[in-house]
Amino acid sequence: MLKNATKTFLSNFIRTEKDDRMIFFVVAVGSIISLLAALVLSAEAVELAKNPNVKFGCSINLVVDCATVGKSSYANLFGFPNSFIGLMIEPVFLIVAIMGLLGVKFPKHFMWGIQILACLSLVFAAYLFIISTFVIQALCLWCLSVLLATVFVFFAIFRYNALYGNLCFRYGYSEKIKQFVKKDYDKLVAAVLIVLILAIIIIKYGDALFQSTVLR
Repeated sequence: MLKNATKTFLSNFIRTEKDDRMIFFVVAVGSIISLLAALVLSAEAVELAKNPNVKFGCSINLVVDCATVGKSSYANLFGFPNSFIGLMIEPVFLIVAIMGLLGVKFPKHFMWGIQILACLSLVFAAYLFIISTFVIQALCLWCLSVLLATVFVFFAIFRYNALYGNLCFRYGYSEKIKQFVKKDYDKLVAAVLIVLILAIIIIKYGDALFQSTVLR
């Protein structure tokens, strides 16, 4: 009996630890992608400040044009390039991911703060995507990569917090969210959100997305 109980405990422990490592691995990869994109966008912002007519490698056609997005007033919502925000936030997620991979257990309120930061990051990235798509009428591949990576980071952190009870809601709500995550519905929501983003791009721009048109 004791042997079976010990075996069951170790099996669940190993599975839980493995799941945690996968969660933090996703956070690490997502934050690295976003950080690299922020570095590139920051360098492009500096270049645009020096030469407004510069063309970048990601300026492919009239739709996929990083320079057009970068020259928009929406690229500097707080008086400085939006990418600078990524340079400040993404290292936080990366550090949390590395510590998580090393087996560090975080305080509840700390992870709740990280969840709020991830939520704000996702909302901001989604807002910029909507502005880029429907107002600026151009797409930036680096910005799009940040959005998709942020989706993965948000839901990975959300999954961890839901399973460990780090979400500061009433117990009844926290338990419902935990069961929601245990059934992998959070993964379904993340997949639907990614498909929705891609569908918006395809429906909005269609064939123009793949044309090699001479840039304006």
